[in-house]
Amino acid sequence: MKGLSDKEMEIVSYLEFEKKYFFTRKDISSFLLSYNMMRHTLHKLIQKGRIISLNRNKYYLVPIRAKSGKWTENSFILIDEVMNGNDYFVGGWASANYWKLTEQVPMKIEVFTTKRQGIKKYLTTTIIFKRTTYERIKDAVIQEINGHTFRIRDKEESKKWLKSRI
Repeated sequence: MKGLSDKEMEIVSYLEFEKKYFFTRKDISSFLLSYNMMRHTLHKLIQKGRIISLNRNKYYLVPIRAKSGKWTENSFILIDEVMNGNDYFVGGWASANYWKLTEQVPMKIEVFTTKRQGIKKYLTTTIIFKRTTYERIKDAVIQEINGHTFRIRDKEESKKWLKSRI
């Protein structure tokens, strides 16, 4: 890998070998001596396109097999990792498509949460964060895809939402 320092190469190789594509600072802390060194190394890896910051403490390793630096990950898994697995659910067209209520594949995915709002792009997925209440989040169901769980609006609520859109 051209352009990576020995330390960066060591970290990327370790993460790739362990198949830790989603990782936290704690996962690589043994390679770095100080907090400042960690910040600097993470910053450089982001600049070089080898990792992508998902939130304050979680990152995504772009696999070596992504020769051009472009990579995609399952949107539901990506959202779950960005939200650390709690206080959210996927809604809108994405949930309607997941439950096979529509064949329309959404360009943007609506995520309802108590923490964020706005639009953010991760890899090839554009996420629209919308505010909601804890009560609505509790009504979401947990589903599994590729061995990873995520939260999504239940099928009946998705049907009601879709009827209101048509």
